[in-house]
Order: sequence, then C-alpha cells, then structure tokens
Amino acid sequence: MKLNELILPKSSRKKRKRIGRGKGAGSGETAGKGTKGQNSRSGGGVHLGFEGGQMPLQRRIPKRGFTNIFKKQYEIINIKDLKYFKSGELVSGDTLRKSGLLKKAHAVKLLGEGEISYPIRIKINKASQTAKRKIESAGGEIEIA
Repeated sequence: MKLNELILPKSSRKKRKRIGRGKGAGSGETAGKGTKGQNSRSGGGVHLGFEGGQMPLQRRIPKRGFTNIFKKQYEIINIKDLKYFKSGELVSGDTLRKSGLLKKAHAVKLLGEGEISYPIRIKINKASQTAKRKIESAGGEIEIA
C-alpha cells in the first residue's frame, strides 16, 4: 500500500454549506444572517472589544506609567559563553555576532557567570564588576567602548 493508493471513506469529508445561493439551495435570501441590522449588512459587524456603545473596558481602566522609548537595550553574554574563543583573541560585538552568540544588533553587556582560565581581550559596551575582576585575574583585558 502506498500513500497515493489511499482512498478516503465517503463520510470522512463533509462539503461546506454554500450560503446565499438562492431559495432552492436552502440558505438563500438572507443567507442565515437574519433580517436587517448591523450584522446582516455587507462589511457589517463590530470590532473586537466593542461593548454596544458602552465605554470599553480598555478605556475605563486607569493608565499608569510610561514606556521610555530612549531606553538602551543590552544583549547579555556571560563569561561561560567565551569558551569558544582562543587565548589572546580579540572578542567584540562583531565576533560575537558571527559566532552566533548574539541574535540582534543591540549593545552587549558581559556578566560574570562562569569561569575563565586563560587571558582574552574583550571590547564591549558594558560589563559587570564581577566579569571585569574575573577577566583581569585570568590575565586578560577588557575595554568598554
């Protein structure tokens, strides 16, 4: 038996009801939408959240706070992620992106989770105090750009 030889049973597929195709078809004239009113018209109906003219919930509840559109977004890299780089190699945002550790083109912040035992040169936007201490104790250098 092959996939192209399979035959579906007759009752497995039900045809959809074609509405608005005349009185003889069973659902003509008003096409199952009732008589008159907003929902019977073409293009009729109400938008999501409409409450019959009452003030919608989203407009009734109080609004608080704001979104800072100038907030700088950082992508997080930990020291344990630097194991893919060789000793003495320069690690920057570009090399991190090429290696697949960064997804977006945001600024980069280095955090101190994990250990490193060899010296490495890093040039990034921000680093935690723990990360700086671990990199410098391993003999590496970190440059904040």
